[in-house]
Amino acid sequence: MSSSVENINGNASVDHDELASPPPIGPKGTIESGTERQTFLQKVKHALKKNAKPERPVGDAPGFWQGIKAIVFGSWLNLLLVCIPISWAVHFAVPGTPLLIFVFSFLAIIPLAKLLAIATDELSMRVGQTMAGLLNATLGNAVELIVAIIAIVKCELQITQSSLVGSILSNLLLVLGMCFFAGGMKYSEQGFGASATQINASLLTISVIAVLLPAAFHLSVQPDPNGDDPLTNGAEGSDILKMSHGVAVILLFIYVAYLVFQLWSHANLFDDNLAFTSTRYGAPVKKSLRTLRRRVLHPRHAREKTLDGQNGDATGVELEANHEEHEEDDVEVPTMSVAMCIGLLVAVTVLVAVTAEFLVDSINGVNEQFPALKKEWVGLILLPIAGNAAEHVTAVAVAVKDKLNLSIGVAVGSSIQIALFVIPLMVVIAWILGKPLLMLFDPFESVTLFLAVLTVNYCVQDGKSNWLEGMILMCKWSPYCSNFGATGPRVYTASFLFAALYVIVAVCFWFYPGSDIQTVLATCT
Repeated sequence: MSSSVENINGNASVDHDELASPPPIGPKGTIESGTERQTFLQKVKHALKKNAKPERPVGDAPGFWQGIKAIVFGSWLNLLLVCIPISWAVHFAVPGTPLLIFVFSFLAIIPLAKLLAIATDELSMRVGQTMAGLLNATLGNAVELIVAIIAIVKCELQITQSSLVGSILSNLLLVLGMCFFAGGMKYSEQGFGASATQINASLLTISVIAVLLPAAFHLSVQPDPNGDDPLTNGAEGSDILKMSHGVAVILLFIYVAYLVFQLWSHANLFDDNLAFTSTRYGAPVKKSLRTLRRRVLHPRHAREKTLDGQNGDATGVELEANHEEHEEDDVEVPTMSVAMCIGLLVAVTVLVAVTAEFLVDSINGVNEQFPALKKEWVGLILLPIAGNAAEHVTAVAVAVKDKLNLSIGVAVGSSIQIALFVIPLMVVIAWILGKPLLMLFDPFESVTLFLAVLTVNYCVQDGKSNWLEGMILMCKWSPYCSNFGATGPRVYTASFLFAALYVIVAVCFWFYPGSDIQTVLATCT
């Protein structure tokens, strides 16, 4: 190699063999490649460390018996845990009573979802804000994931689709609406990260498009007025199934890109430490002090309005005192150890899996005994109520504490996880199991989902929320909403509309006969 270099430097002739052979990689290229790889690994390590670091100091974990006490007395919903052995006993002892099995299994899943929320909260306080939101959304969907897998194995594909769409609707409208409303009871206006929320809204729009396109394809190949059918049911089902597999893979790729964007490249957009002004009712000075206390802990955002309304630096003796007060109040006190949290998650997951299997098995029997109780209604309305109980409580609780970014991360983030991860994952799992689960959803469900995403996009585009926007989400199609602007009632009079939208959707789907496109185009065996 050295002679070759000398020939080139000396302008001597070089053989064709030497010219044809690729130049060797020198030590410099190896060093540069190694440096780039090391830099990349350092960035990944830094990102993981940043997201794994808790936002606030965490106290010492309590002992074993204190943890057991926290689990047992953590929620009054634990009273419903008695329904677990009852549902199992009824399933094995009296299998001919599907209604009893369904009722007790349904009630048993609610406290199990709450226990998942308790364990999730304990783990969330030990990680960063972004990772906490992701953890809440992921484990909050464990019930939906388990129910969907069991329904696929049992060829209840219609229940699978309805339950997943219903979970998205309940998170976007009921849970998010109650977060805005509950936070609006304490603050006249709450701020949140508009950039991150708009990104989430764009991802939801993409997922809705992925749901609507197969439906548009199905409607486009319907017989024309002359009676000519461009595709038979078998050919159309095969085409839509292939389309569903391709769309599912693309959505999973988008979800992976979303995780990289949220946890690494643009994690600052999802950082709840960024101060967003929240205004209390009739207390502007208190609001300013609160904003300054938050700012002083993060010097890079320390420029804020002073008490007289002018722009200035957040410094001074008052801020030092507030800093000490803020640090003392912000120490998180865990109620159980990490090992107990993980053990609780494993135990509850097993209980949910068994109970959900009994629940799915009983749906057909209930439908036969009570034809008015359709599968679509059960999947779209009832199952998400049980599965989203944990997310509902968590999201509303943190919204009242002025952590609206985390509330949105739980509600909207959970919807994104279902749309971009759970639904395509179920399609892939069904593909592996040989079950023809399509991305072609019921037309009425698809239109309802589109309108829900459209409404959420309008409500979050300004980066602020209030109780009225929460009420809009909860009672979007309610005829009562049009009367509130004229009469100007007190805020608390809207409390009876908490579940108005959900009730209206439930009433509509109660009378909806259903459209079993899945069974017509593809047979599950």
